[in-house]
Amino acid sequence: MADQRPLVSIITLNYNQSQTTVEFLESSKKLLYPNYEILVCDMASSDNPTSIIFPERYPNTRLLLSDKNLGFAAGNNWGMDQAKGEYYFIVNNDTILTPDILDILIAPFEKDPAIGVTCPKILYHSHPNTIQYAGFYPMNLYTARTTTIGYMEEDKGQHNTARPTAGAHGCAMLVKKEVVEKTGRFPELFFLYYEEWDWSARILKAGYTIWYTPSASIYHKESMSVGKFNPMKVYYHTRNRILYIRRNSTPFQLIVFTCFFSLFSIPKSVLKYLLQGNMELLKNFLKGVFWNLKHSSDSKV
Repeated sequence: MADQRPLVSIITLNYNQSQTTVEFLESSKKLLYPNYEILVCDMASSDNPTSIIFPERYPNTRLLLSDKNLGFAAGNNWGMDQAKGEYYFIVNNDTILTPDILDILIAPFEKDPAIGVTCPKILYHSHPNTIQYAGFYPMNLYTARTTTIGYMEEDKGQHNTARPTAGAHGCAMLVKKEVVEKTGRFPELFFLYYEEWDWSARILKAGYTIWYTPSASIYHKESMSVGKFNPMKVYYHTRNRILYIRRNSTPFQLIVFTCFFSLFSIPKSVLKYLLQGNMELLKNFLKGVFWNLKHSSDSKV
């Protein structure tokens, strides 16, 4: 019976991608898990999502309309505020769900109470045998860089062992409500990028495990939300890379990172954008750096 299984709240954001969201919702019709709700959180889209996203077409779906674009972090937090589930499935709207994904992702929680988050294997929708995510290696707190396990590898089953991972992927993560109550939610200061890493760090510090679950898979239409060389992406990646270290490192690690970033990352990026002749990206890179200088003594950081 549906009411015997925990309610899962599927939370996805929509921003001027109503057709993409409809394709996501169509894939949800094939879900085998019997007890879920879907919250489509629209971030003040200009393309009028109510003209194409009809909740009555999809089981247990609500279209929530924000009067402004809250960003990834605050937008998902807003969705969690209105969710009724015991679990929150944070998932990108530019994904295609597999029928058994919820059944598989929820199973580890029932076996180990220390598990706070489960993540599926993420594959590229355009190249379904190519891996985007099979877990993360730990963040290097001296450089604010990490490596995605399996990234761009052909999926031959080489990453089919379930195990703890250093970070959850914001594209698709099932979170136990208890975790949210104990650790808080996405840090809204980040707005976009690195927010899942900051939240993952808090979840791990609270004693929970983030569990990579490869038998669950999802297909991601990568880079549909923000282009690879989008100025906004450059700004928030730069700003939040520094911000993450400021919030999660020791004083010694922060000193080493500052030296590394100043002596290597800044000159490298400035030279790259100058050689490309892309002054807009250079401007946004420097804007991200100077944001942290401007807020260096901000207690909220």
